[in-house]
Amino acid sequence: MTLVLGIESSCDETAAALVDGNRTIVAQRIASQDEEHAPFGGVVPEIAARAHAERLAPMIEGVLADAGVALSDCDAIAATAGPGLIGGVMVGLVSAKALAMASDKPLIAINHLEGHALSPRLADAALEFPYALLLVSGGHCQILRVDGVGQYRRFATTIDDALGEAFDKTAKILGLGFPGGPAVEQLAREGDGKAVPLPRPMIGSGEPHFSFAGLKSAVMRAHDSGKYEIADIAASFQQAGIDCVIDRLQIALNAMGPVPTLVVAGGVAANKVVRSALEELAAAREMRFTAPPPRLCTDNAAMIAWAGIERLQLKDFAPDPLDIAARPRWPLDPDAQPARGAGVKA
Repeated sequence: MTLVLGIESSCDETAAALVDGNRTIVAQRIASQDEEHAPFGGVVPEIAARAHAERLAPMIEGVLADAGVALSDCDAIAATAGPGLIGGVMVGLVSAKALAMASDKPLIAINHLEGHALSPRLADAALEFPYALLLVSGGHCQILRVDGVGQYRRFATTIDDALGEAFDKTAKILGLGFPGGPAVEQLAREGDGKAVPLPRPMIGSGEPHFSFAGLKSAVMRAHDSGKYEIADIAASFQQAGIDCVIDRLQIALNAMGPVPTLVVAGGVAANKVVRSALEELAAAREMRFTAPPPRLCTDNAAMIAWAGIERLQLKDFAPDPLDIAARPRWPLDPDAQPARGAGVKA
């Protein structure tokens, strides 16, 4: 049975996991850094990298002990090699290189976005290629057609902020603390999604790309006006974001050709209201809908280990060299044309 050790350290979660070829998460540990970053209202890269360096080695030891296996029992070591906060990515990748060298096991350098893109297949054995993927997280907002492992065609990206980032900034504006996405979702349950007139950026443009910077600014103006309850602002923001996502998806799905399944992955995929809207869209288009469980939506090492297994099973698999570099940016579709007006984050 294939067994892969996965390591994730791209942002503010330090994680290690063992996953086998039967889609079983044999052992998994995740250490959050919420307390360290909460005073700043967002992730501080230097603090994140230091926390990864302090926690990762004992976490890997703990995962192996939890599973009752030795490093020699693993078939490969998979680690996030980018994109992400470069200090954190380097901590995880260098650790994986050392383990691979010491155990004489293959190193598999995983694109963090590919980890998210393939994570639904870890949770859903019936999910086959191709599928349409909405990848929504704190740093990324993309629509892709996934035709196989390593085969990604991007149809849409954000020209400025990602939806998850807009959730976090909205939480900061409303004084909800960090992390912001779950706090906004919870407060929105108490509000009226039609109470605050907020814009729907890019709707009507005819392009599938996203933009959330203007929506975030509108939230700030609504809050500063003092005219609205913060629960109504949260609910109206969430609804505006959903309206933008559904509109963009319709355009991208029309362009990508027939695909039987709509998949959502990434941290925002844990939002129940977002999921419900996507399920309705899929049903209206006679598509199957699937999403990973919430524990696999946020950053985790199980998805990295699973991506390693998917790559290990390719006919042309070759281990990555031990001198492979960490990458702060790493597009899934390097041939995709930049979106009109896009900033560097796209």
